[in-house]
Amino acid sequence: MQLDFETNYVLENDVVKLVPLQKKHYAPLLNISKEKNLWTYFLGPSNGLNRFEDYIDEAIANRIDKLEYPFAVLDKAKNEFAGCTRFFSYSKDLKGIRIGYTWYGKNFRGTGVNKNCKYLMMQFAFEQLLVERIGLGAHAENKLSIAAMKSIGCVHEGSVRNLFPSIDYQGRADAELFGILSNEWHSNIKGVLNNKL
Repeated sequence: MQLDFETNYVLENDVVKLVPLQKKHYAPLLNISKEKNLWTYFLGPSNGLNRFEDYIDEAIANRIDKLEYPFAVLDKAKNEFAGCTRFFSYSKDLKGIRIGYTWYGKNFRGTGVNKNCKYLMMQFAFEQLLVERIGLGAHAENKLSIAAMKSIGCVHEGSVRNLFPSIDYQGRADAELFGILSNEWHSNIKGVLNNKL
């Protein structure tokens, strides 16, 4: 199966439900978008109604253009939207995909939401799309994101030097690249991550 950008995929378990991002998600995600430091490691701030609408509109447009597949993430226990995440850089020929543009409100961090989302996305990518690798990355100064990727079994594959502006915009910062291969998922990571859910 290949990723069909016109299909409305829903990825779900007992903890989270990932639904295709739509304009109706502006309102339930707007307050989270205003949280202090949420956008520190993103290029260009997206807080505030107009900028956040632009951010969501761009994500939806990128799905139409078959560049990205964005999801809104529902925390089922709280029955509240927790944030967003995306598939991007999908290649049927290279059998690869990336996961990123992930952010959650402060009340949803450290709750298992992220691990459950990553599990569902990786399961879908490796077992339905049959990709050979999933790539992830982070701003080198984003220690929490890097720790989260390591905690789910991602392998550090290297750095891209000076890719991003530093968080104070006074210099440059590296991007740290991580990945998981299909054989790693099936032989080890799937079971280890499932035990952490």
